[in-house]
Amino acid sequence: MARKIGSRYTANQILGRGSAGTVWLGEGPDGPVAIKLLREDLASDQELVGRFVQERTALLGLEHPHIVTVRDLVVDGNDLALVMDLVRGTDLRTRLERERRLAPEAAVAIVADIADALAAAHAAGVVHRDVKPENVLLDMRGPLGPGGSHPALLTDFGVAKLIDSPKRTRATKIIGTPDYLAPEIVEGLPPRAAVDIYALATVLYELLAGFTPFGGGHPGAVLRRHVTETVVPLPGIPEELWQLLVQCLAKAPASRLRASELADRLREQLPLLAGMPPLDVDEPGLAEDETEEPAPAAEPGDEPVRRRGAVSLVPGARPDSNRDTHTSMRVPGPDELAGGAHGTARAPRPAGAARPGSARHRAAVRRRRVTLGVAGVVVAAVVGVGAWWVSADGDDRPAPADHRTSAP
Repeated sequence: MARKIGSRYTANQILGRGSAGTVWLGEGPDGPVAIKLLREDLASDQELVGRFVQERTALLGLEHPHIVTVRDLVVDGNDLALVMDLVRGTDLRTRLERERRLAPEAAVAIVADIADALAAAHAAGVVHRDVKPENVLLDMRGPLGPGGSHPALLTDFGVAKLIDSPKRTRATKIIGTPDYLAPEIVEGLPPRAAVDIYALATVLYELLAGFTPFGGGHPGAVLRRHVTETVVPLPGIPEELWQLLVQCLAKAPASRLRASELADRLREQLPLLAGMPPLDVDEPGLAEDETEEPAPAAEPGDEPVRRRGAVSLVPGARPDSNRDTHTSMRVPGPDELAGGAHGTARAPRPAGAARPGSARHRAAVRRRRVTLGVAGVVVAAVVGVGAWWVSADGDDRPAPADHRTSAP
C-alpha cells in the first residue's frame, strides 16, 4: 500500500526490513528512489531528530560514483526518512550467500571500489562506522570490471551515527555488527576513519575465505577475538595481498592504511589475480576430516554452531530480510578482553589448533570420548574373559574432561 513521505515522495513497495527501519521502493520528482524509513520510536526521539537535521548537510554533500547518493532527509510528523538513489542490483551479502566465496580478482576489485568511496567520505569528514557486505550494493546495470565484478557502491552512510546517540547508547554501549568491529571500538574509543579500513579488510577476508577472521559463536567472544587474537593466514593468495590484509587488520589504528592508499594498492594486485579461482579453504568450526560433512550434532549445553557470516547481537534473533544490524551492546570489561571472566590471560593458541568452544574443538573432544569409551569396553572385555570370577560395581568408561569454555 502506497504512503506519502513528506510532500515530495511516495513509498510504493517494501524492499526489505531491518532493525533500524524499512526500505521502500519509492517515487520522487525526478523518478524512482529508495526510501529508508526509520522506525517510529526513532522518529519520536527528539534528540535523534535533531542529530538527523545536523547531519543533513554532510550526508547530502557525499557524492561519489561508488557511494549511494542521499538525495534528501525527510522529517515529517512521525516520519524520519533518508531518500537515496535506487540501485538496480543486489547487495554483496546476497552474492556471498549464493557463491560462498568470490574469485580473488573480483573480490579485490569490489573492495577497491568501496575503498574509493571511503576515501571520498573520509575527506569530507564522514566515518561510515558500519561497513559490511549488507551495505555494499552491486549495480547490475553497470559495466563489468576485473574478474567480471559489477560496480560496487557503499550505502547507509550516517545511519549508525544517527542511532548512536548518548540517550540510546551510553558510554558502556557500542553500536555495530560484531564481526566487523575494530578493536578500538570494542575498547570504548571513539570511532575514527581507521575503523572503516578495519571493517573493509574484514569484508575482503570474508570474500576470499567465505567467513570472517574473528566471527563465530557468542558475540562477546567475537568482540574479544578482535582485541586479543591474530588473523589466521589464507593460503593461496599473493604475499603482497596478504600483507595488505594484515596491515589493515592491525590492532593499532595508526598502523592501517588510509582508504586512498588501500584502493591504489589493491588495484596494483589485480594483474596478479587474473584468472585465479576462488580459494579452497576450510570453514571455521570443522575438523580437518569433516570439511564437506554436516556439522556434528550439538551436545546438551553446547552453543549453536556458527560457521560463517556475521553473528546477531541479539541471541536467538532471526535475520532481517535486508540484514540490517544496527544494535547496541555492552562494552566488555578489561578482564573479559583479557580472555576470561576471572581476568586470566589466555595463552596463545598453537597454529592449526582448534579454538576452545568451537565446533571443531567439540568434534575433537567427542572423538576422544568415543575412543576412550571403546577402549574402556575392550579393556573390560579382556578383564572379564581373563578373570570372570571378579565382580565389581562402577563405570567402566573413564569420565572425559570437559574442555568447553563459555564466552563471558
